[in-house]
Amino acid sequence: MTQIFSPAADTWLRLFVVAAVAIVCGGTAAVIAFARSDYYTGARIHPPPQPVPFSHKHHGPRAGLPPTHTCMTCHSQIWTNAAMLAPVRRSLAENTSLRWHRVARLPQYVYFRHDIHIAKGVGCETCHGRVDRMPLMVEAVPFTMDFCLDCHRDPAPRLRPREHITEMGWSTGDRALGQDLLKQNGIRLGEITYCYVCHR
Repeated sequence: MTQIFSPAADTWLRLFVVAAVAIVCGGTAAVIAFARSDYYTGARIHPPPQPVPFSHKHHGPRAGLPPTHTCMTCHSQIWTNAAMLAPVRRSLAENTSLRWHRVARLPQYVYFRHDIHIAKGVGCETCHGRVDRMPLMVEAVPFTMDFCLDCHRDPAPRLRPREHITEMGWSTGDRALGQDLLKQNGIRLGEITYCYVCHR
C-alpha cells in the first residue's frame, strides 16, 4: 500500500499541536495580565477628566470636595481670571454644582460601605493611597477582588486607631496593635471572607 503522508508529516503535526497549545496558553496569560494591568484598571495611570484640576496636595488631603462658594472664598481674591477656574466661576454664577467624576470606582455588583471600614479601623490611605502627595487624584491601587481579599484575610497590619483613620503616612510596625484592634473593633476574621459580605 502506498504511503499517504510524507515522513515529515508527523513532525509537522506535532509542531502544529505544540504551537496551537502555546498560542492558547500565551493568549490566556496575555488576557489575564492585561486585565490586571494598571492600564486596564486605571490605577496609577491617568486621573479621570475633571471640570477643574483640583489638587489635594495643594488644598489638603481631606475627603470630598468643597462646595463652589467655599472655593470662591479664596479664588475671588487669587487667580481671579485663571482660565482653569472658569467652571468654578460659572458654577457660582449659575448656582449649580460642579460635576466631578468618581476616581475610586468599584463594579456595580460589589457591595461596599465606607462607614463600616472606618468604624473597624481601616485608614483612608489603605485604599486611596497618599492623597496628600497627589497633585491630581488617581486611583492608587486597582480595586480587584485579590486586593480586597488580601485585606479581609489579614486585616491586622492595615488597622489603626480611630484617631489616625484619616492621617496620611501613619504607620506602626507593631502587629500586636493590629491584633488588639481586631478584638476591640469586633472583626470576625472567618466571616469577612464570605462571598455575601461583598456580593449581595
